[in-house]
Amino acid sequence: MGEAGYSFEVRVPSPEAEDGPRAGEQAAELVARLARRKAIDVAGRAAAEDRGKLVVACDTVAECGGEILGKPADEADARRMLRLLRGRTHEVYSGLCIHPLDGREPAVRVARTTLIMDDLSDSMIEEYLASGAWRGKAGAFGYQDRLGWIRIVEGSESNVVGLPLELLAEMLGDWA
Repeated sequence: MGEAGYSFEVRVPSPEAEDGPRAGEQAAELVARLARRKAIDVAGRAAAEDRGKLVVACDTVAECGGEILGKPADEADARRMLRLLRGRTHEVYSGLCIHPLDGREPAVRVARTTLIMDDLSDSMIEEYLASGAWRGKAGAFGYQDRLGWIRIVEGSESNVVGLPLELLAEMLGDWA
């Protein structure tokens, strides 16, 4: 039980709830769509005793120069992403969906954070790749890794980590 009397349970959406961007889809549209799909997927598998609970789902991508960067497929893809991002300003978008299990419609909003990455040398990129810390992270980097070469220009730090806590608190306040 959480400090405020809340209890939490993690349920993973099915792999079918995730896919890539559609033709012409912008990063904010993509994360909103995927967060909603994930929430609906988990809600669709909820049991009768779950009525009154909330499903919270999130999807995060980076975007640089019009290219949407999800999780890298492999080390070569991570290298390509980091080389694209180095020395450039980019955005991280997270779609956040709250789906009440009481028949109400899901609410979806998007958080956006602007960052800049230092102009990393190839050896710095290779050192980070060798650490394996890039795995499973949108844009092939983890702000939470305290790298020192990524700075927030505007927006939420928690958004970059993958769950925009300020937006979540706002949405939960609206729901209550």
